[in-house]
Amino acid sequence: MPEKEIYIVVSQTGSIVSRILKRITGAEYNHASIALDPELRNMYSFGRRYKYFPWYAGFVAESPEFGAFKRFSDTRAVIMSIPVTEKAYEEIKDRLNEMFENKNTYHYDIIGLLLAYFNIIYKRDHHYYCSDFVRELLVQFGVEDPELFCPIVQPQHFLDIPDSRVVYRGKLSEYSESTAVENG
Repeated sequence: MPEKEIYIVVSQTGSIVSRILKRITGAEYNHASIALDPELRNMYSFGRRYKYFPWYAGFVAESPEFGAFKRFSDTRAVIMSIPVTEKAYEEIKDRLNEMFENKNTYHYDIIGLLLAYFNIIYKRDHHYYCSDFVRELLVQFGVEDPELFCPIVQPQHFLDIPDSRVVYRGKLSEYSESTAVENG
């Protein structure tokens, strides 16, 4: 029985890279992150490591209060809550901690992302793009059935998770737990 919640954040920063992705995919949102707390103190994903340099990317901790999300304060986002068991929550937490401790061994999968556009699956160890990473966590720890997602997933696909609940929609910089209930 679900006892905890995790949070999936899909967003559109408006950066040059995100505008290019939006033009190519036609998707409203083109970034996905995962968080373990409703305050979004740390959201984890694969993205830019330096807010002014998008081409050096990998496993990152993100927040509305620092980095690219602070720089792009008009970032639009949908924040979704997903119920999970205590066991799944702890396993995801442990995995995220392990990855963060070894973050330099994880790399952004630009080749996998480019091939995904052509519907070609290309996997390498320790390489992910944001939605690939979030999908793997949800499937690996039994939060979602692998059949729910195509092998190639885009951030907007997370909006269709059956057990999820939208807790906020709007500017990420204006999010707080109190606005989540009002705007969800």
